[in-house]
Amino acid sequence: MHLRDLTQFLKELSENNNRPWFIMNKPRYDILREEFLELVTDLIREIGKFDPLVAHSNPKKAMFRINRDVRFANDKSPYKAHFSAAIAPNDLRRPSVAGGPTYYLRINGKGQLMFGAGEHMPPAPRLRAIRERMVEDAAGFTKVLKNKRLLAAYGGIEDDPAKLQRPPKGFDPDATHIEYIKMKSFFVWTEVPLKLNAPDELLPQLVAGMKDALPMVTWLRTAKVATEEE
Repeated sequence: MHLRDLTQFLKELSENNNRPWFIMNKPRYDILREEFLELVTDLIREIGKFDPLVAHSNPKKAMFRINRDVRFANDKSPYKAHFSAAIAPNDLRRPSVAGGPTYYLRINGKGQLMFGAGEHMPPAPRLRAIRERMVEDAAGFTKVLKNKRLLAAYGGIEDDPAKLQRPPKGFDPDATHIEYIKMKSFFVWTEVPLKLNAPDELLPQLVAGMKDALPMVTWLRTAKVATEEE
């Protein structure tokens, strides 16, 4: 895709975040949106080769809308200044609603590429299931934390600013992974400059990064809420 055009558009949008500007520049947006759709389509196909559960995800449903939900926000800017997508089984564009790991990518107007995988603020039943799984399968989770490819690509699980100060109710303070049990999000994540002069390298870069995150995704799927076991 035309990465320079995309980042330039997003930069201008961040500086002119209003409806009149967007309407005037919508032809540019439509072209870039279509190119991003092609990227997400190709990415789903490639991820599906090592993670078959997402092989048939709908790329259009994986992409987030550029319109912001401003109903409860102090910032009333109508548009997001980035393109993003979340890839998960069953076309869950917002996996955090139902729970379950997702692959995520975002490109902003500063020329930054962000990508990773995991679960961000899963709902309460899902969060408890993950915490309980850390206790039940402490050895398996340790293997994820020590996975060489995951560590090399991401440096480990992202720090969680919402992490509890004390262990959640019902969990032993001396549990092996208590510091992770206190967390509310479980995500591996990296941010790197876009290779604007090498757009053909973007897809391979994303595919490699998502594959490096596969141990995290696979382990998270072993955590089952009660309704999934019945």
